[in-house]
Amino acid sequence: MRIALVGLGGMGSTHYLNYLHIPQAQVVAAVGQGEKDRARAAEWGLPLYATLTELCAVERVELADICAPTFLHKPLALEAFGLGLHVITEKPAALSLADAQEMYEAADRAGRHLYVAQVLQFTREVETLHEVVRDGRYGKPLDACFERLSARPGWVQGSWLFEKEKSGLLPFDLHIHDLDMMVSVFGEPQSVDYTSCAGPDAPCREQYRFRYAFAGGVTASAEAAWFNACLPFTARWRVYFERGLLVCDGGLTGYGADGTVTAFDVEDPVKVECGANLPPSGWFLRELSHFVERAKENRPSERVPREQVLSVLRTLEKIT
Repeated sequence: MRIALVGLGGMGSTHYLNYLHIPQAQVVAAVGQGEKDRARAAEWGLPLYATLTELCAVERVELADICAPTFLHKPLALEAFGLGLHVITEKPAALSLADAQEMYEAADRAGRHLYVAQVLQFTREVETLHEVVRDGRYGKPLDACFERLSARPGWVQGSWLFEKEKSGLLPFDLHIHDLDMMVSVFGEPQSVDYTSCAGPDAPCREQYRFRYAFAGGVTASAEAAWFNACLPFTARWRVYFERGLLVCDGGLTGYGADGTVTAFDVEDPVKVECGANLPPSGWFLRELSHFVERAKENRPSERVPREQVLSVLRTLEKIT
């Protein structure tokens, strides 16, 4: 699979480093316009083009991997589908439900597929959560709690991350990870309410607490924050079942009602360095390997299906 990498920042670097470990994938060219893009493309020995259209006039590629800022996802994806390419795009797919639907419809017309990089679906922890729910070892889920906290992002180039029309702000950029996990396990929320706060000099709302209700009586809460504080990045969750509790906090442990404690093996067998501010892991390797394989087969992803992506965006639109 010959790939055009669009955007050479932190996430673009992460994807590139992982493609080096996927035999059936080859990044053959890149799209970028800034000095950092030119320097990175030169470092990797990739020809750099200003647009996908210019790239495709010279290079033979089959898939565009979009790692550009969020507000560019839709126009870049539509351009790629018009050129007959499959598309991987970083999350969120778009900043509205209508835009994401337009992207999927463009993929359908082109006979191609849109793959949305909700990377948590490819972590060993979330894979195990799905397995535990499927096999019913602790009974049915009753309640869940998620926490995803960090200091205010200082790595962003420019101010686009703090502009609602460009990033969707904290719910679309950070909380979306946990909401995607919830939707994949419990289905689309039937209701949501939330609180938020911000200091007087904050560029946007800094902290949110969410409460969700799902079919079957399942409830969930979540907190997401870009604190004006030097807090290290923190992400953890737990799911309470009829006969046990599953806790993800620096590992994954199951606590059964019968007294059994299970330390699940969630260690990645292969870890790849990341270009972003993340530790080495196997998350992106499994994610990109899956998307490349599905693109080769000309099939959609069953791990991040269309309706899941649209359900998440439909819910996020209720949060202002």
